[in-house]
Amino acid sequence: MWTWAGVMMVTTAVAAMTLGCSQQSGTAVVIEDKVYTVTPVSIKVKAGIVTGEITEMKVTERIEKGSGRLVSPAKLTGMLKLKNSSNDQAVRLVGGKIQYIDAQGQLIKLEETRTEPTIRFATYGSERLDPGQDATESVDVDFPTEALKAKKLKEIRLELAYIPSPYKEETVNFTVSIGGQ
Repeated sequence: MWTWAGVMMVTTAVAAMTLGCSQQSGTAVVIEDKVYTVTPVSIKVKAGIVTGEITEMKVTERIEKGSGRLVSPAKLTGMLKLKNSSNDQAVRLVGGKIQYIDAQGQLIKLEETRTEPTIRFATYGSERLDPGQDATESVDVDFPTEALKAKKLKEIRLELAYIPSPYKEETVNFTVSIGGQ
């Protein structure tokens, strides 16, 4: 019994010295955002009866300060505001797709591990636009590293998918009386 108690005391002492006296040898890693401006920062768009504007566009990648190691690959962010400009059709927004085009008119592809840049109209009610209504959706999609090279990117293409449906407002009058008048 005394042997077991002695072993426990020595083990406890070693653990306390190891945990209590250890020094922090690592330094905190500093991550900073590298922001690339997109010119123009806002642009008007029109796709059939859907019009709008993309604003606050920028490309951001996260870099480890000091080593320059890429922590998070480039992303395009901004705000997309769409409006149904039709007088007689409602629109159900299905989705959107962004493509990056180089100076020769060719598609700049994303790296294999990246996600295709799509826009989903997830906010409840924003997927349906009656005539004159608008909706705003944030854009946060992957951006190809190749497009960050000087004079490589020429255009950004936004493909919208929507379903138009007839929209009518009718008035109906009917004769009534109150209390047997």
